[in-house]
This record gives sequence, structure tokens and C-alpha cells, in this order.
Amino acid sequence: MKGGGVSSTYPLPPSKRRWRGLAVAVFGLVVLSMLVPLVFLLGIHNGFQSTGFGSEDRSSTPSHKKYENYDPVEQDVPQIQSEDVITIANDAANKTVRNDPLQVTVKQKTDSSPVQKEVPKPPPQENQIGMSQVTEHDKGATSDETGKPCQLEFGSYCLWRKEHKEAMKDRVVKQMKDDLFVARAYYPSIAKLPSHDKMSRELKQNIQEFEKILSESTTDADLPSHMEKRLQRMEAIIRKVKSVILDCNNVDKKLRQILDLTEDEAHFHMSQSAFLYQLAVQTMPKSLHCLSMRLTVEYFKSQSLDMDISSDKYVNPLLQHYVIFSNNILASSVVINSTVMHAKESGKQVFHVVTSGQNYYAIKLWFFRNSYKEATIQVIKIEDFNQEHDVANPGHQSLSNEYRVSVHRVSKPQITQMDTNYISVFGETHFLLPQFFPDLKRVVVLGDDIVVKEDLSPLWSINMEGKVIGASYFCSLKLGQLKSYLGEEDFDEGSCSWMSGLNFVDLVKWKERNITQKYHRLLQVVKQRTKVTSVNGVALPAILLTFEGLVHPLEASWLLSGLGQSFKVEAQAIEKAAVLHYNGLMKPWLELGIPQYKAYWKKFLVRDDLFMSQCNVNP
Repeated sequence: MKGGGVSSTYPLPPSKRRWRGLAVAVFGLVVLSMLVPLVFLLGIHNGFQSTGFGSEDRSSTPSHKKYENYDPVEQDVPQIQSEDVITIANDAANKTVRNDPLQVTVKQKTDSSPVQKEVPKPPPQENQIGMSQVTEHDKGATSDETGKPCQLEFGSYCLWRKEHKEAMKDRVVKQMKDDLFVARAYYPSIAKLPSHDKMSRELKQNIQEFEKILSESTTDADLPSHMEKRLQRMEAIIRKVKSVILDCNNVDKKLRQILDLTEDEAHFHMSQSAFLYQLAVQTMPKSLHCLSMRLTVEYFKSQSLDMDISSDKYVNPLLQHYVIFSNNILASSVVINSTVMHAKESGKQVFHVVTSGQNYYAIKLWFFRNSYKEATIQVIKIEDFNQEHDVANPGHQSLSNEYRVSVHRVSKPQITQMDTNYISVFGETHFLLPQFFPDLKRVVVLGDDIVVKEDLSPLWSINMEGKVIGASYFCSLKLGQLKSYLGEEDFDEGSCSWMSGLNFVDLVKWKERNITQKYHRLLQVVKQRTKVTSVNGVALPAILLTFEGLVHPLEASWLLSGLGQSFKVEAQAIEKAAVLHYNGLMKPWLELGIPQYKAYWKKFLVRDDLFMSQCNVNP
């Protein structure tokens, strides 16, 4: 068409359009094939920094080296206060995410799958410096149970195990118990799988066999023959069971159940051990029992001897009268001997030993056979006194009481932060002192678990300032801590408790304040409030409340307590103390007494008596 300014376009044929599209696609693939390697190389150089893992530079040390050298058990873990745990845990988690993306990946996979698989470690590279250093360090080190090298540094548990390693006794029995523990945990889960019925029966058979053997054997010597083969058979079936895909929740529940049973059993044995320990303390040793019996028999054989000698000194108020409540021959003998050995004028000392009828004749013959300088000794039988003075409930009267007291620390009130002490107080018989000695004005009450190191005559010149008794204060236990026992009685909650062992008693003030009647009234109040029928169980609050505000504190240098319960009493404090008090379970006449304190007690022990050698008495 002529003179037209408009050109016309013709559409391309379909075949040409297809070839053009293929050409564009090929060109795009070529470009991508060139860019992908370039991006990969740049990514390795820059460490693949991304917002998911932070922008910090990664260490040049390979990750598998970090895992080989890391032992969470052996690392030094600082002591963290409870309020700092959350903050430090969050920081540790963030650090893990930033520095090790592999751990995050494994964690996510583990959470999404019921079967936990261990990520294989890359093979070690021996030509690296890190491995050579570890190898040189391990040449002189030992290994723990897992075969990992110990870190020989102060505070390392693995190092402690190396220094305190002992030969394992009854190895096979212990291994059998461990395998039985694991087999019981897996059996309920494997028994639910019908496809593994044969394996379940085999595991059950091995469990029953081990249970029967362990019920009859406690040591390797008691085990039947060919036990090693049976142990290998059990371990083989356990390995098979572990290779089966199981629900970990069932195994976890069974392990927790067995753990709870084990903890209950351990708690039972701990309670039983404490009971047997207490029983051993309260039971008279065989040698002392022999001494008591031999002296009792000898007493009735020697009736021709006049041992019932009365003396005017028993009731002379101008002399120094000491009272000892005891059933122990050696203990009361050491108290008297140590007192007279340090006395300036032993002729002014009169000792009154109050004991039960079971030990009365043995103690009386002992003090008749042995002399203690110029001191006078009287032995009183509590049963005869009760009948003579018509005392009610003589069977419930105890000579002395000692209580185990555990109180929370003021600075750390947690349950585990507790201080345990043994506090000695008067017994039921102590409240008969005015009736025992109606003609006396003052007496000094000595415990049978003490040793005297100085002259006690200055006690008689102490101004009591109207108080009833003089005693050493024990401020670790205050009356406010016994408020639940004391009820609505009026008392000072800040008042300290006091300790027996060395007590100066004003019998005149005692009678004026009716101390004995007050004690029995408070005893009934505490008994009704606590619903406890035992007298000893409620005696401590009643005794402390009876003498509340009536105790004159003795100077700390007079009495040092704790030698029967603590291994940490300083030698300097022992040298300064006038009287050593062995309060606690570890009495010096027992085998379980603390050895370093026994010498002070054994120094005043009478050893040249015939019955001592015959009964082999050597505490």
C-alpha cells in the first residue's frame, strides 16, 4: 500500500517461538551454573553469617575437636545462687545457638522424633595440634569409667577417684544387680510388642534367674559356678532389647519407679542405722556389764564388811556437797577422782551418788574398795528413798535427760542448713533434790559425763543474786523456738536455754519458789497440748520453762560442752576450760568415743582394781 505511514507486523510461526523459549532457558542455566559455585566459595569464606546464628566470627578450631575435648563432668562449675540460674542458663543457651548450629539442628530433630539417635562425630585428624596436645597430656593421666582422660587438677572428681581408688569387692554381685536393674526397666516395654515375644520370654527368664540367685547370695563366694556365662547371657539380651525401637516414656517411668523404691530402701536403712547407733550408745558394753555383775556378787559375798557407815558429814551444811545422778560405775568414779585430784581441800568435799537399785550394790562396793583422798562418798538408792518419802510414780523417774536438738540457721533457713546439738538438762529425779537433802542449803550437781580440770571451790562463793540455779547458757536454742510446745504461758521468747553438767543449786530459793510443784504443773500443760504420753518426750519444754528467769549464768570458762558430739573442739579451748562436758552420743567410755578427747577422761580412771582386769575393762 503506497503513501501509507503505517507498517504492519506479522506473527512468528509456532516453531520459531518454541526455539526462542529454549534458548532463554539454556542461557539462564548457564548463568546459574556460574553463580552457584561463586556464591558457595564466598559463603565458606564468610562463615555463612546469617541472622539466625548471630554475627560473631567462628573459631578456626574444627567442631569435632571441641566435642572431643569437652567433658561436662570434669569442667569447673562455679557455685551459683538460685536467683542467678535463669539468667546464666539463658546466656548459655544463646551462646550455644550462636557458636554451634549443629547442636541446634540435632536438638530440633531429637524433639520431633521419638527415637533419639546420636549424631556421628567426624573422624579425628591426628595431624592437628589440638589432638597432639591432648595425647601428650593423657600419657601421665588416668581415665574415668567412660574411658575419657582425667583432668588432673584440684577439685577433679576423676582425680579424687584415682587417689582413693579401692579394689572392688564382690564385683560379680554388683554387676548382676546393675544388669537386673536395667532389665527390669526394659521388660514392661518389650513385653508389649508381640513381634518380640521370644525376646521378652528370654529377658523374663534371665530376670527370674538373677532374682533367685541374688536372694541366696550376697558375695561372690556364694554365687554358683559358671556365673560369668550367665552374666554374659544377660548382658547379651539387654543389648538386643536396647536395639529395639521402644517408647522411651515407658522405660523412663519404670526407671523412676525403681529409683523411688531404691530411695525408700536407702531411707529405711539410714533410719535403721540411726536406731542401731542409738541402741549401741544406750546399751552397756559387755565389759562394764561384767564389772557391775562381779561387784554385785562380791557385795553379797562380803556381808560381814560394814559398808553401811553413816557420817555426820552427809548433812553438814558447812561442807561442799556434790550430787551425781548416775548408773555408771566408771563414769561416776572418774568424776569424783578428777574433782578431788584438783581440790585444794578434799576433806571438805562430800559426794552423794544417786543411783538405781540395779546398780546400787555394785557402785557401793566400788567406792568402799577404792579411796579418793580425804573425800566422803555416800551412795543413795532411789527406790529406798521413794518408799521412805512416799514419792509418786517412782518408775517414771529418770536420772538425767539428754536431747538431740536441730535448729535452722538464722542466715540460711533452708532445711539442709541446720545445726544439731545435744542439750543436757535435769531428769525427773533432780526435782527431788530438796527432799534428798533437807538439811543442806546449797549443792553442786555434776553430770556423770564430765571431767574436772580445776578446783571447784570458787563455785561456793558465787553470788546467785536470788536465782535458783547457776548454769552455762546454750543460746543456740531459745524459748521462742519452743513456742508451739509452751502454749500460752508467759515467758520471754528471747531467753536462752541452759546446759546441765555443772550446776550450782540454791535449795533455799528452790523451796521458796516451789520449783518442784511448778515443774509438775507445766509438765501436764505441755503433755495436754502435744498429746504425748511419754514424760521424757515433753520434759525439755517443761524444764526450760520452769527455770525461765531463774538461771544465773556461769562464765564460759567454767564448762566446755560438745566433746561427745563434735570433732572440731579446739585444743586451746580445752586447756582453758575448768570442766569438760562429753555431751552427745560418743561418750568416752564407749568404743565409738572421739579418740582425741578420751585421754582427758582416761587419765582419771582407776585401773588397779582386780575386777577391772578380770572383766577386761579398757575403754
